[in-house]
Amino acid sequence: MNRSAFLGPILILLGIFLFLKGEITFSTGTIFEYFWPTLFVIPVGVFFHWLYFFILHRRGVGVLVPGGILLTAGVVCQISMLFDIWHLMWPGFMLAAAVGLFELYWFGGRNKWLLIPINILTVMSLLFFTIFSIGSLFSGIFHNQPIFAALLIVVGLALMFMRGRETSKYQG
Repeated sequence: MNRSAFLGPILILLGIFLFLKGEITFSTGTIFEYFWPTLFVIPVGVFFHWLYFFILHRRGVGVLVPGGILLTAGVVCQISMLFDIWHLMWPGFMLAAAVGLFELYWFGGRNKWLLIPINILTVMSLLFFTIFSIGSLFSGIFHNQPIFAALLIVVGLALMFMRGRETSKYQG
């Protein structure tokens, strides 16, 4: 494997992290605190994929289930750690199970019965992602209640005055 292909994405992630969390001083503890998924979880998921594709020569399809789960869960955990959005990313763990099963379906014998739990887990995960993302968005909007209340009053008054002008135009 080319060293720059491995080191490039790591440096990009580190640069994005420093840009977003500029006030944090770097130490060994900070690296482990924020990048434990990239250091421990994602490599195990990649290992299972490497094992299937290069060592087992596509014979032990069962290793893709934990590989897909760990790889997806590692990405979910890494995003959650960097942006502190655990409250939004938790449905990704359901998606992780769906990814592991989908890899079993795709590279295995294409057992159509696997599509039932794959679709249920995927739909539930996307539904919860949507619900909690919209909820978080509205929470952010309603957090500034005085501004939002004033905006509602202004819009309500504007609607009333526009309606008043329309009715007076037709009466006159």
